[in-house]
Amino acid sequence: MSKKKILITVKTYPNISTRYEELVCTAGFDEDGNWYRIYPVPYRRLPYGQQYSKYDWIELDLVKNTKDFRKESYRPKDIDVDEPIKKLGKITSAGNWAQRKAVVLDKARLYTNLDELIAEAKSDERISLAVFKPSVILDFTYKEEAEREWPQNKLALFNQQNLFEEASSRKTKIVKKLPYKFKYLFEDDSGKQSHLMIEDWEVGALYWKEWRKYGDEKEACESVKQKFFNELTKKDLYFFLGTTFINHMRAPNPFVIIGVFYPKIEPQLKLKFE
Repeated sequence: MSKKKILITVKTYPNISTRYEELVCTAGFDEDGNWYRIYPVPYRRLPYGQQYSKYDWIELDLVKNTKDFRKESYRPKDIDVDEPIKKLGKITSAGNWAQRKAVVLDKARLYTNLDELIAEAKSDERISLAVFKPSVILDFTYKEEAEREWPQNKLALFNQQNLFEEASSRKTKIVKKLPYKFKYLFEDDSGKQSHLMIEDWEVGALYWKEWRKYGDEKEACESVKQKFFNELTKKDLYFFLGTTFINHMRAPNPFVIIGVFYPKIEPQLKLKFE
């Protein structure tokens, strides 16, 4: 594949891999509304000028990730060249996210039924990324993780790799593991209820910001709920759903929430619910 333009809409909270060290799963759309998962990317080790944000258009050489059977999975052809990723500009939220909606809602396929989406994930198509519109948001929950720290084998590998890193600004301090799992409870258009974990970078970043502010984990979790439940459910809320590689074919529901999309409710749409 030649260079591809991708609008980044998903950045998950960093994870530690025994193979690739610290990684961020990113995903987005091409100009025709087709999904691309870009993985692996050692995001925080990229030069600052190449560290992209949500709703940045980027350009890079992508090749199919042959170690991942999922339809949308690609990897950078060469992350170690001088400029593997070129940022082309950002789409702002102006006009109630008008330019963002032109890609996410006008060009990409929209799902409203979870069973239909799961069936396509299990089919030969191996669909693994989707825009999903829940019918009703019932709750936003949080629960303390059983393991609050990264596994020692992953930490040891990360530290070992840092020993061989040149003493430069690219040396990265390991990101903290989130001590809580955050989930949405919702219904689809058939009334089916699901309780899915949300792995969006925004959730983790907000938790640590509020924890530093209050110095209290419960207060921090309640602040995350205030935004993601009390505030976002008053908007036109959509989920970006993605499967995990390990669970794609074996879990009854392999999807997790990897991002949220939340323009304001348009006045004509709001009238339907009054």
